[in-house]
Amino acid sequence: MKLVLATHNEGKVQELTEMLRSGANTLQHIEVISLKAYPDAPEVVEDGKTYGENAAKKASVIAEWTGHLALADDAGLEVDALHGAPGIHSKRWAGEDATDAIRIAKLLEALEGITDRRARFVAAIAVVNPGSVPKGVLGVCEGYITHTPKGESGFGYDPVFVPDGYDQTFAELGEAVKNQMSHRAKALQQALALL
Repeated sequence: MKLVLATHNEGKVQELTEMLRSGANTLQHIEVISLKAYPDAPEVVEDGKTYGENAAKKASVIAEWTGHLALADDAGLEVDALHGAPGIHSKRWAGEDATDAIRIAKLLEALEGITDRRARFVAAIAVVNPGSVPKGVLGVCEGYITHTPKGESGFGYDPVFVPDGYDQTFAELGEAVKNQMSHRAKALQQALALL
């Protein structure tokens, strides 16, 4: 059986693939394929009001287009002091073509002088077979935002997010540790049952 990861984000592809491989006993019969294998795949507009809506839309479109089981996620960073922003708009919050560094700089500027830096990463994962209704799950990882970026691993807001129970950012902890307890890892653990 083939499973297409419905994303062009190579950081997500690597992270999801590594997490799926760690569940090897249950997934030995599944061939994980990146969307790179389908260069003409349609670009799915993320216009849902929730992470779950966006994940379901991406998974459905890619499942129909490829004819294979598809898995898609949508995730974001929610900061309490910013009333949940950047939230569902995390990727586009600093502009359509913003780099991770620009997004982080905007976040740290918005939090300047604020002591309450509680935040959480939220991830929705949807799995769908062609012609069927998407099934979705949600994972959350609580933590806080640092004052300066630290670490070289990961992507997105990883250099400024410290998960509860740790004193290092996701980017400092590295992929192996992050992939065991991140928002995406928690959602994927639930999604494994759907596969």
